[in-house]
Amino acid sequence: MAQEITAKLSNFRESAQKTRLVVDLVRGKMVTEALDILSLTPKKAAVPVRKLIYSAMSNAEENFGVSRDDLVVYQIFADEARTRKWRRFGARGRFKPELRRSSHVTVILREVE
Repeated sequence: MAQEITAKLSNFRESAQKTRLVVDLVRGKMVTEALDILSLTPKKAAVPVRKLIYSAMSNAEENFGVSRDDLVVYQIFADEARTRKWRRFGARGRFKPELRRSSHVTVILREVE
């Protein structure tokens, strides 16, 4: 069975819907190719996701002795995290909640067979 290396990013201050746009770009790609794609992606979520994949890659090299050229982004997904409700007042003193969404990102790397 192939070795799986996992890394998680919790409570990332971007909605899961926006983060999934970035995550979908790198699913199934080789790790070095995924890092190149994310370095050129002009979305806010691209920088933390790139750091997360780089961290998982470094963990694989240090802890398991796997070469970075043999790693593939096996699974990557963004789940919804806590939504903070902030108070905002609209016309005639009505309450309008402002929803501040966040997400959890999980990446699983696997060695190519």
